[in-house]
Amino acid sequence: MLKTTLVVLSASLAAGAALAALVLSPWWWAAAGPLLLLASTAVHDLTQRRHSLLRNYPLAGHLRYALEAVRPELQQYFVERNTDGRPFDRDTRSIVYERAKGTDSAEPFGTEQDLYLPGSEYLAPSMAPCPQPTEPPRVRIGGPDCSQPYDMALLNVSAMSFGSLSGNAVLALNTGARLGGFAHDTGEGGLSEYHTRPGGDLVWEIGTGYFGCRDEDGGLDERQFAEKAALPQVKCVSLKISQGAKPGIGGVLPGAKVNAEIAAVRGVPRGETVVSPPYHRVYSTPRELVRFLARMRELAGGKPVGFKLCVGSRREFLAVCKAMLEEGTAPDFIVVDGAEGGTGAAPLEFADLVGLPLGEGLMTVHNALVGTGLRKRVTIGASGKVATGGDLVRRLVQGADFTNSARAMMFALGCIQAQRCHTNTCPVGVATQDARRARALDVGDKSQRVRRYQEATVASAQQIMAAMGVAHPGGLRPHMLLHRVDPHTVRSYAQLHEWLAPGQLLASPPEGWAGDWQAADPDRFTR
Repeated sequence: MLKTTLVVLSASLAAGAALAALVLSPWWWAAAGPLLLLASTAVHDLTQRRHSLLRNYPLAGHLRYALEAVRPELQQYFVERNTDGRPFDRDTRSIVYERAKGTDSAEPFGTEQDLYLPGSEYLAPSMAPCPQPTEPPRVRIGGPDCSQPYDMALLNVSAMSFGSLSGNAVLALNTGARLGGFAHDTGEGGLSEYHTRPGGDLVWEIGTGYFGCRDEDGGLDERQFAEKAALPQVKCVSLKISQGAKPGIGGVLPGAKVNAEIAAVRGVPRGETVVSPPYHRVYSTPRELVRFLARMRELAGGKPVGFKLCVGSRREFLAVCKAMLEEGTAPDFIVVDGAEGGTGAAPLEFADLVGLPLGEGLMTVHNALVGTGLRKRVTIGASGKVATGGDLVRRLVQGADFTNSARAMMFALGCIQAQRCHTNTCPVGVATQDARRARALDVGDKSQRVRRYQEATVASAQQIMAAMGVAHPGGLRPHMLLHRVDPHTVRSYAQLHEWLAPGQLLASPPEGWAGDWQAADPDRFTR
């Protein structure tokens, strides 16, 4: 009996020692930590009430969320074909990257596009191509009321604010604009040192928040505006009425993002949330808009003044044209922003459903100005998904005189279309205020890429026009752009759309325009 007891006691002591050794072993703690974490996670999943999936499938349900988090990357790199991606497919992004780097952007073996797909568009080549001009064309902006006209390039940097973009990104864009001799729109976030320091030509954009020329009540301070508009880098001033990706809504900049630098640029209190209303204080009728634009030009010392809009109602734009005629003055330029344009953040419903696409908006504005006899004094710009020389030429055919690009310029800076612009976690330092991330963007290298991309794209547009038998953009005509209506039918833009003759609305409005022209009121925005 005693012997049996001693054996049992020895075994118990040995087991206890073994257990103690195991507990004290680093291997035990290495395994126990993850096991305890998994156990606590499982308990949490079973007891939480927010996610039904996790209550039914504790632990395993997290795999679904992990895959969802990397879905955009998996889609972009492993699933999409070269022509599938949105907003820009891989072929388009590759063209921009290669031109920015100065490498070959030729395509071997033929197109991957389905040329018989309804909606496809083609530019018509000529049997008698002309030589490609050696110098890129420029567009004179400045009507009879403008004393300091500006010669705009065919492709320029579209509106992107400091705050949405990092300081290094803005520096690189403006340096590239200076090196390449094209213009850089500041966006509505104010005129920062990153815009002015490199010395590139600027289009200063003023939005509903009047950032950079804002009084204490959030209205326009004319004295501040006049002082900054007088800067030699500022070549034009633009009043932003609406933006393509989110027309008709304002914006909110959370107080947490309003650091000392952004507060100084925008003229707002540091750390306080800033609201940009969806409407302007400086006008409420078409006539007041036209008068205010004339006042802006006066305050800017005669520099070109214009406005940017995403077109919605043709009747409203015709009301503005009537106001121009009655007031005897007009803006020097109008930038038409398409609904397919980009943004740092917008409600999905607005991006998908509100506003006309760029083509329809351009043709509306162009024909309205032609029909009222105002086209020769107002230059038209186009912005919204312009990336290639073909895009540029299409927009010129549809009524534009010059184009602006935002996202393609971001690609030239190194943007990889991660679509994290609103999260402050841009992986390449373009759309972020995180100093560590922004540091990755080398201004010297990226500014050269911006210059090369713009130069190569304009040269591509000139090459396409020469193949069409056109030596200058002024020679482009609607019949040179073709649209596939169905698999068996192709029509030119001259056949598909109504093109007004100079002064036609004043003399005898065509049936399709007569109702809107009659209802357009220069003293109110009617729908």
